[in-house]
Amino acid sequence: MNSKLYHIITYGCQMNVADSQTLAGCLEKSGYQATEDEDIANLIIVNTCSVREKAEERAFGRLGDLKRLKKKGHNLNIAVVGCMAQRLGARIIDRIPHVDLVLGTDRMFDLPEILEQKESIPEIHTEFGHENIDDAPAIRDTPFSAYLTITRGCNNYCTFCIVPFVRGREKHHPADHLVAQAAELASDGVIELTLLGQNVNSYRDGKVDFPGLMQRIANETDIQRIRYTSPHPKDLSLRLIELHANEPKVMPHVHLPLQSGSDRILQKMARPYLYGHYRNMVKKLRAATPHIAITTDVIVGFPTETELDFQMTLDAFEETQFDSAFMFHYSVREGTRAWKEIEDDIPYELKIERLERLIELQKKISYHKNQSTLGKIQDTLVDGFSRRDNSILKGKTPGGKTALFAGDEKLIGSVVPVKISQADSWTLHGSVYRGSEGYRPIGFFKPEIPDSVAESTVGIPPALRKALGRG
Repeated sequence: MNSKLYHIITYGCQMNVADSQTLAGCLEKSGYQATEDEDIANLIIVNTCSVREKAEERAFGRLGDLKRLKKKGHNLNIAVVGCMAQRLGARIIDRIPHVDLVLGTDRMFDLPEILEQKESIPEIHTEFGHENIDDAPAIRDTPFSAYLTITRGCNNYCTFCIVPFVRGREKHHPADHLVAQAAELASDGVIELTLLGQNVNSYRDGKVDFPGLMQRIANETDIQRIRYTSPHPKDLSLRLIELHANEPKVMPHVHLPLQSGSDRILQKMARPYLYGHYRNMVKKLRAATPHIAITTDVIVGFPTETELDFQMTLDAFEETQFDSAFMFHYSVREGTRAWKEIEDDIPYELKIERLERLIELQKKISYHKNQSTLGKIQDTLVDGFSRRDNSILKGKTPGGKTALFAGDEKLIGSVVPVKISQADSWTLHGSVYRGSEGYRPIGFFKPEIPDSVAESTVGIPPALRKALGRG
């Protein structure tokens, strides 16, 4: 039996997913092989999130379940890595004694070397200043879409957020290295690339800023669709707005966290903008790119939030008309500035009541926004089948929305024009548009070409052809 079989369990955001992919690459360079069967794995890694308490509790529950595998007698190491490892350190071993390794965010990619030198007792490594992932191979979970981490850490200390404490200060990878990685991914069939960072649009490498990096990837690689997440409103520049308007490879979607519609609460959150500034940025984005989709993050029930403060958030949603939103009630995170400085004085029941009101409002707004897509054609990257029906294909539109439509398996991994016929609050429904033969869609496409019998498709990328056994 191979004594170097690993299995990774990932919790949290897209950054964590990308970290797990990078860690997999590091392990495979050292001779490890992935397995989906954790019962035979010699190394089980739990990559953790600390943004909310629920994410940590899920990780602890999973770690508790893994104790049964320790009793089987085979040589098994259990490693906890990432944000929760960074935040809690030795407390993880105290609670889950069968954990062998705890590696923080700057040490997780050293896992292969640490395993080679590991003593029999549990080891904890949470020192900052050790991270160097520029040489890590690019790993992705589909043949045609990938995430590329361009910056790690955060220099903003929002009072509700644990990220700067568990990820450390911002570190920006060199533009030349990132462009080379993007080119390599494109040559292996990747169509859509998402640039990642805790504060992605703060990117600087000394010569190139964030819009400059995206323009280089657009100009110097064959990547067809470029996305990014998550930007900070304070770093949303006019150059970035212009890039959305002028570069067709940059997808018309911006996820721009608002957090609150109340200026007073924004100040308590240490967000360096007021709602009026945020609103003006949204207006500029929509003036430059009228069809752009704008999504957001919002926290309700932040300490001292009054009904008037919450009403300002409702009013901001009514005015801004987000395409969708990630909405949360505030929960205390040990180690944050709010935990140290502000009493959590909003009753849990009131937080939930406000959250439900906001969700209901956004559901209506999303429904209205999606109705505006009826009869239009969305160039959709087909990424698989619907979870409920394997005869229905699923894909992502330029605005980042999910579209469902009937089609052949051969369309997976290609960009096809989908004409939208129905929409609810969360999903678009349609059919493959039968337009001019040979049309290869990129970006938005306006339905001015009359229907014909020719079906437009895009060739399957080489990596996907190989995966499907089609040569």
